[in-house]
Amino acid sequence: MKITSLETFLVPPRWLFLKIETDAGISGWGEPVLEGRAETLAALIGELSDFLVGQDPRHINDIWQMLYRNGGYRGGPVLMSAISGIDHALWDILGQVHGVPAYALLGGAVRSRVRAYTWVGGDRPSDLVTHAKRAMASGFSAVKLNVCSELAIVESHRAIDEIVARLGELRSAVGNELDLAFDFHGRVHAPMARILLKELEPLRPLFVEDPVAADHVEALAELSQSTSIPLAVGERMHTRGEFRALLESRGAQIINPDPSHMGGITETIRLGAFAESYDVALAPHCPLGPIALAGCLQIDAVCHNAFIQEQSLGMHYNQESDLLDCVTEDTRLICENGNIEIPTRPGLGITIDEDQVRKLAETGHRWHAPVWRHVDGSIAEW
Repeated sequence: MKITSLETFLVPPRWLFLKIETDAGISGWGEPVLEGRAETLAALIGELSDFLVGQDPRHINDIWQMLYRNGGYRGGPVLMSAISGIDHALWDILGQVHGVPAYALLGGAVRSRVRAYTWVGGDRPSDLVTHAKRAMASGFSAVKLNVCSELAIVESHRAIDEIVARLGELRSAVGNELDLAFDFHGRVHAPMARILLKELEPLRPLFVEDPVAADHVEALAELSQSTSIPLAVGERMHTRGEFRALLESRGAQIINPDPSHMGGITETIRLGAFAESYDVALAPHCPLGPIALAGCLQIDAVCHNAFIQEQSLGMHYNQESDLLDCVTEDTRLICENGNIEIPTRPGLGITIDEDQVRKLAETGHRWHAPVWRHVDGSIAEW
């Protein structure tokens, strides 16, 4: 069995899909995208195809190591996102070869469903109460939201008071019926993070994501010791090596790696087991498309410390198309009562509607993150 071709599709709103075909008539799908760099990833997939065509797609570990180690330059968001999409597709193929879901080839599932959360409020948080109540009506028991837009490295207490008041209004509106995860999104710097975490403790968030940028390991360790709120870190980290210092310093109680950016199913499962030895929870990051989510669910199925799954249904970025538009109706991943069933079909458990993908790819996209500035004109974190 040999790989015969790799084909990429720029799919709105901001996705990149990959189809790997084989001479056995079996094809697999992956999602090798980096938000805002889809065309860059498509070009890299084209370069990597020189190494992949002719390879046996069942040799996933060997292919992973070849892509990771060849050329001397390892890690980073671009290379690891490309490896991720390829890894998705190879597991999709292998599962189909054996007629079982990918998780069955990884030792079998430890759960049949996983709790999920949805996004509310948009990039600059607004209408939180309305959106949260809508999520509750749809059956979700947890939501995540950005706590602020631009925030200076040292801000006025008035700005902090406004954040706390907005989130306090939300907590009062939903009571304890809805768990709230607060995303600082790297917009809050260390001088203000300690203050904001203290102010938010009475609101009892499920977790705070990226309280500061992930490379500030010492600051994360200090913040972790100063608050009772579980801290989640990892969406902008790309290898197990990057997580080592975070885990050893106890800088997070939850890691939220993005399997589309850190080497796919193969590497994320390795990381999940590594984190479990520190009694750290796993919450895979996934504001992307259906293939990325299907890959996450295979990880959730086998990692005991996985406890909640992000997904992008109805997310504020999904204007041109939504999470399930490119999946055949009989294999759509449906969230019911706040949980997603782990798919049991072969491979990643979904069937891509290739005609719809090709139609959307005719339009394509050039999605980029917005450029934000502080009131003094300096660049702000998005």
